[in-house]
Amino acid sequence: VQSKIRRYQFNVMMTKTTRLCSTKSILTVNGKFPGPTIYAREDDTLHVRVINSSPYNISIHWHGIRQLRTGWADGPAYITQCPIRPGHSYVYNFTIAGQRGTLLWHAHISWLRATVHGGLVVLPKAGAPYPFTKPDHERVVVLGEWWKSDTEAVVNQATTSGLAPNISDAHTINGQPGLRSNCASSGGFTLGVSPGKRYMLRLINAALNDELFFKIAGHEMTVVEVDAVYVKPFTTHTVLLTPGQTTNVIISATQGSGKYMVAVSPFMDNPSLAVDNITATATLQYYGTLTDSPTAPARPPSQNATTIAEAFASSLRSLNSARFPALVPLKVDHSLLFTVGLGINPCATCRAGNGSRVVASVNNVTFAMPTTSILQAHYYKIAGVFTADFPGKPLNPFNYTGAYKGNMATVTGTKVYKLAYNSTVQVVLQGTGIIAPESHPFHLHGFNFFAVGSGKGNFNPNLDPARFNLVDPVERNTVAVPNGGWVAIRFRADNPGVWFMHCHLEVHTTWGLKMVFLVENGNGPNQSVQPPPKDLPTC
Repeated sequence: VQSKIRRYQFNVMMTKTTRLCSTKSILTVNGKFPGPTIYAREDDTLHVRVINSSPYNISIHWHGIRQLRTGWADGPAYITQCPIRPGHSYVYNFTIAGQRGTLLWHAHISWLRATVHGGLVVLPKAGAPYPFTKPDHERVVVLGEWWKSDTEAVVNQATTSGLAPNISDAHTINGQPGLRSNCASSGGFTLGVSPGKRYMLRLINAALNDELFFKIAGHEMTVVEVDAVYVKPFTTHTVLLTPGQTTNVIISATQGSGKYMVAVSPFMDNPSLAVDNITATATLQYYGTLTDSPTAPARPPSQNATTIAEAFASSLRSLNSARFPALVPLKVDHSLLFTVGLGINPCATCRAGNGSRVVASVNNVTFAMPTTSILQAHYYKIAGVFTADFPGKPLNPFNYTGAYKGNMATVTGTKVYKLAYNSTVQVVLQGTGIIAPESHPFHLHGFNFFAVGSGKGNFNPNLDPARFNLVDPVERNTVAVPNGGWVAIRFRADNPGVWFMHCHLEVHTTWGLKMVFLVENGNGPNQSVQPPPKDLPTC
């Protein structure tokens, strides 16, 4: 079957929107919140023309798309491209090679992804079956956050003060906070179902800063895929998604009739950290049920339900079948240890922070965004934009998850870690106890990786690798580093270019919890970064 070129047009524009009985202008794509869902098939090529009719610089990231040799279309501003300036446009041109499933797209500059996001559904090739019984219907369900204030004002105020930004005012399900928001006009999203039918829900967490539980009253869910990779199916009452993660679940409409609450609530297992604790609600309603029928309630997990979060994460296993093998690297060329956490740096203008600001770092390096894109600097050999001296391990080891009393200052720099083409990489992401330990969902651009192990406390290189799952570990693009613990990932650096790795909590990305892998070209004909497109934005 011939793969197709599918063309979409995104007009980035300001749109007046009302939520929580309050109206504001938000940045949208084509006037919609959430934005339009893109549909394609495996091996199709997408041409998405993004026209910036807004007052902001913009770029769009196709979260989870491998972008083999097409880093120019990856989207993170100042990493792989300069942003699209107001009044300008850019065509994102990329092929979805060997991937199928649910992903997402979102703005990748400042906090604009709060409202600029949507689903990216990659169907199997025509005639290729799912590795499970085909559901009768499919629905895209996008989870998000809503601020009554302008989110750019929220992040700017935090940057000026040096303190943490204000938390959101509500969570949303397909753009709606639901009936628990103390605002009669809020309404909510309704999922209509027919008795006896099976539905695949493509769940997407597009929230800025909150890990979210998802639950439906009276219905179990069978998990069949995460981050566009099939998993061994298992049933659960509760799904957990970090920002940037996707999960496909199948539900059977076995109740026959009635209305059932869908609940989305936050997971945060550090009680000292503020979080938006408002539950978003929607309704699963059987066709033919009277609108004034009572809704069966869903009881969301407690905010600090670490046991439920851990149980969900440990249930995920790659399908590892003949058709969908788990190609886990068994030999490792680069064994890296990255500490991830917070710090405090001096800031003369931060009066609210008493002359200091909260920052975040990987291996004590707070990433400084350049003013020219790193991929352009690499491709055109422009000096002075970045240095290739990112440390592969902490320069000053300490008791990472213990109570920390030392110097909390970090080093600031635009540093990358170089990888030879096709080398194999293991990264142990180690949480720290500095200031406030918490879960950090880490996203790697340009690759899927295998989460081969995780644990509490400090990673022990002598004991912990013996417990790694190298047979059927979950394969994904975003993984949570547990609060006060570590996670180990492995991947093969078979995609030349410049690839961002960062915490997907936008507050932490803003503070510098990010780094870059630079994968050098190989020697073969298809092992080099393609030349940049003619309409690539300039800085």
